[in-house]
Amino acid sequence: MKALIYILIVLALGLIIYNATFLDLENAFSGDSKTALIGILASSIVVVLMVILLMSRAIAKKSGE
Repeated sequence: MKALIYILIVLALGLIIYNATFLDLENAFSGDSKTALIGILASSIVVVLMVILLMSRAIAKKSGE
């Protein structure tokens, strides 16, 4: 399970980098930039949720001992 979480984090970071290539800061809310912003936001949320999951699993493991 831990490996799957790390794989998902790496994939999400890759999607952030990929979507950043489509980002146009001058027109951030139009066309492909809007889609790229949504993708970056969604991938960032995935990273945060996976880190929270890793931390909660570590806490549960320590409290179970």
